[in-house]
Amino acid sequence: MERRAAHLIADVLIEALPYIQRFKGKTIVVKFGGNAMVDEALKNSFARDIVLMKLVGLNPIVVHGGGPQIGQLLGKIGKTSNFIDGMRVTDSETMDVVEMVLGGLVNKEIVNLINQNGGKAVGLTGKDGDFIRARKLYIEKRDGSQSETDEQPPEIIDLGHVGEVSSIDPAVVNMLGCSDFIPVIAPIGVGDDGQSYNINADLVAGKIAEVLKAEKLILLTNTAGILDKEGQLLTGLTLKDIDNLIADGTISGGMIPKTKCGTDALKGGVHRVHIIDGRVEHAVLLELFTDQGVGTLLLSR
Repeated sequence: MERRAAHLIADVLIEALPYIQRFKGKTIVVKFGGNAMVDEALKNSFARDIVLMKLVGLNPIVVHGGGPQIGQLLGKIGKTSNFIDGMRVTDSETMDVVEMVLGGLVNKEIVNLINQNGGKAVGLTGKDGDFIRARKLYIEKRDGSQSETDEQPPEIIDLGHVGEVSSIDPAVVNMLGCSDFIPVIAPIGVGDDGQSYNINADLVAGKIAEVLKAEKLILLTNTAGILDKEGQLLTGLTLKDIDNLIADGTISGGMIPKTKCGTDALKGGVHRVHIIDGRVEHAVLLELFTDQGVGTLLLSR
């Protein structure tokens, strides 16, 4: 049994070897969120995955969310979270909590996990080195009787301190990524007015991947990936495939913005995008270094 187990380990390493060789020196941006952020076993397996990636010569960059943790702390101080189209309305008091949770508690926990597993992680927000510039995000809201062709203008809703990326200066991340350090980034940007803005972590990960011309963008989710209407996993999807799947309703709901983030990254020069199941231990390594993978691969063509 021991000899057989040793051979299995050797087989795994041999399968991983060409992928390690291909991706050595390449930048891999990983968005960390969902169940992987709250389950202890998954958190530790993720940290080990990131450390191993760095040790074999890849340059991992972690971008994380923290919506549930923000909601929990707001609840403890008696503040209700209001959402519009899935986005948290963020006044000044809520933004203080967002910065405390994302830039402090969650970010430092991830940094500590990576460091405990032998890595050298450094926590950042987009305010550090002024590297994520943001602008206020407004959303357009139409009532059920309006269509996009109506002459009547839609209602413009101000979400407060919710932003979108206006630009990224990669100097700080490049400096860390090209050394022994692993950047761990909280999705907080700063506007021209000096205000802090909470930005969707998927969008930040995608924009960073674009600017750095990353080899891969990996988005961890709470599903197996993109599924067909029978619930079967789809992979090897091109931009045209994705347009067709959105048009026929196969890709819907919360998967639409995640998929759009991936397609924008591909159009921006990222070579491959992976939407993977963060509920699987060592999901990142399985997707990167095995033939089968554990999620949906998006291709530019």
